[in-house]
Amino acid sequence: MAVENKTTIILPDGREVEALKPVIVSASRSTDIPAFYPDWFFKRLEIGYSVWTNPFNGIRSYISYEDTRFIVFWSKNPRPLLSYLDRLDERGIGCYIQYTVNDYEKEGYEPYVPPLFERIDTFKRLAERLGPDRVIWRNDPLMLTDMVGIDELLERMQRIGDALQGYTGKLVFSFADLSCYARVVKNLNNSRVRYIEWEPDLMKETAREISKLNSRWGYSLATCAEQIELDCYGIRHNHCIDEELIVRLAYMDDKLMQHLGVQFGHAQETLWGFESPPAGSIDLGNGCYAVLTGKNRDRGQRRCCGCIRSKDIGQYNTCRHLCVYCYANAGKRTVLANHEAHLRSKDAESITGGRS
Repeated sequence: MAVENKTTIILPDGREVEALKPVIVSASRSTDIPAFYPDWFFKRLEIGYSVWTNPFNGIRSYISYEDTRFIVFWSKNPRPLLSYLDRLDERGIGCYIQYTVNDYEKEGYEPYVPPLFERIDTFKRLAERLGPDRVIWRNDPLMLTDMVGIDELLERMQRIGDALQGYTGKLVFSFADLSCYARVVKNLNNSRVRYIEWEPDLMKETAREISKLNSRWGYSLATCAEQIELDCYGIRHNHCIDEELIVRLAYMDDKLMQHLGVQFGHAQETLWGFESPPAGSIDLGNGCYAVLTGKNRDRGQRRCCGCIRSKDIGQYNTCRHLCVYCYANAGKRTVLANHEAHLRSKDAESITGGRS
């Protein structure tokens, strides 16, 4: 079972402090590290630790990268990662990328992401470098407003999906759940965005149409942290920090597999080939299979989240994409102030500055 260990690290000033020692790192649900802070992150990875501040109580925690074996990146512009991937290979650290590619260019809902054509080009470059299984397309969130209806959302999704064929095997989407986030509602009102809440019937109608679109793509379809059941349309609940995918990509990493508690087996070989692996196991080919414990789910996430445990190392109020629907930013002024603090101390322990 994936339980995070702790260790003692020595800081540059000689102090000894306790640090979490994650095997799987999330970089990051809270901000776009690949787009805005790759220099900082890979410098901290080299140094061996960074500092994370809890957004709810302000408590600082030290994170040691001594045992890190796998990183899940989240980004709307991961192009800067291209120049860093060799460093991960050198350290024996695996990764995949949750790459959000939406099309809200006309409305300006994502004002500081690169042009769509450039993001699609970046997607293809990453898929060519890493393989299509390691670059996951997120059309997330699907946002209904007085300017963007269901038909328009589907047309835009089709154009992106057509462009990405052969460069990914999976599409993850979600329905924008806005009213439960007070700061999001405030930001939307300040931006004069008239949003429409998704109702279950609208979700099902849209899911049915996405399933029809998928007849031309053949992607694996999944929703992120959605309660609604859409199995009848071939749409599963997603696991963004995905234990099965990590095993498929890195089953040769003994330390990572031990951390996850994975058990391996080998199917009996017959005259007609290998027997089928046990139900629920992961077929790794050549008769090999892996069995998961089912005990690694991250209980600290939303109720409908299927992620396994990892350590997120990002910080709220630091993402300069400034998307109007973002739950991780309180406002533009705070984000820009934090970015200025980062620029004054790029090698600091935390994204927003501090001891180095």
